[in-house]
Amino acid sequence: MAESHAVAAAGPKPRLRWIIPVAACIFGIILVAGTIMRIHDRHQLHAMNVAALVPSVTVVHPGGHAVDTLVLPGILQAWYSAPVYARTNGYLRKWYVDIGQKVEAGQLLAEIDTPDVDLQLAGARAALGTRTAQRDLAGITSRRWDRLNAQNAVSQQETDERRGNLAASEATRHEAAAEVERLETLSAFKRIIAPFAGVVTSRATDIGALIVAGTAASQPLFTVSDVTRLRLYVRVPQAYAARMREGFVAHFTVPDYRNRQFEARLLHSAGAVDSQSGTMLVQLVYENGENLLKPGAYAQIAFTFHGPEPQAPPTVRVPASSLLFRKDGPTVALVDEHDHARIQPVSILIDFGTELEVTGLAPQDRIITNPPDDIGDGDSVRPREGGGHGN
Repeated sequence: MAESHAVAAAGPKPRLRWIIPVAACIFGIILVAGTIMRIHDRHQLHAMNVAALVPSVTVVHPGGHAVDTLVLPGILQAWYSAPVYARTNGYLRKWYVDIGQKVEAGQLLAEIDTPDVDLQLAGARAALGTRTAQRDLAGITSRRWDRLNAQNAVSQQETDERRGNLAASEATRHEAAAEVERLETLSAFKRIIAPFAGVVTSRATDIGALIVAGTAASQPLFTVSDVTRLRLYVRVPQAYAARMREGFVAHFTVPDYRNRQFEARLLHSAGAVDSQSGTMLVQLVYENGENLLKPGAYAQIAFTFHGPEPQAPPTVRVPASSLLFRKDGPTVALVDEHDHARIQPVSILIDFGTELEVTGLAPQDRIITNPPDDIGDGDSVRPREGGGHGN
């Protein structure tokens, strides 16, 4: 019995010795697995935090140079336009042409009654007759005294006085004659004539109207305009000033012919940019042989430019939202092959509103649209293609 109890007591001891190491191994495995999981989670969280710090950006490719169409307002003006004023005072006797009528050079437009000038002219002619008679008498007297002086019948002094009277009489007669010529010229202004062939575009007088000449506030009696050709004036932004060359053809429309385009040719430009508006005045000419268009009309001119300016640096178009303004001037943010940002200075040539034409970029560049204001050179980014920008 005693021996059997001893064997029974010794039986569980070997199993207990195995249980403890196995339990320790299991605990160790659990501990190592938990540590590995925590380390993995920590690395995952760090990677997520690092990834969260890298901004996601949308990139586009710059577009090539497209056909530019610049539409600007302009004003049509007559090739020649002359306001016809009165040069003498009086009352309008009669007018012979009205607005819209064609006239020839030298054609009579109106006549003025000038009673004051007529009386002054009559008085001047009478004065001229008096001065002529006095001159003739002084001439007879001078010649008589010259003969007496040759016979030593009178003194030389008296002879010289008679000669002086003749010279003075001649001078006063010239003065009277000049006054007559002045008044005759003034009287000739009673006839209002057309300065050149054209169309009467205004008439601001009527029969019996008082005509006052020589005042700054005087209104022209008529306006005569040559409308066989029309001048078209337009102010062009400075960015296009270099493209405005003589002979450039533009097209324009007017409100009274909505569905028709007219062609004008660039004749001259001011050659200077207005500092107030930043524009240059350009003059185009339109051949108005059909007499369709009228001076003073409003027009919309379309300038179409095909291709870049010769000998100009390569240009591309980028979204206006991609522009960054730094202390060194306008820049854009590019993405390089390693997905790092690179700040690239650009020069703006033309502002189209939502787009900009710039130099300093290549068509294959990847441009960040709406870049963060604090983006720096070398910053990591996650680019996302936003589609091509080319036109």
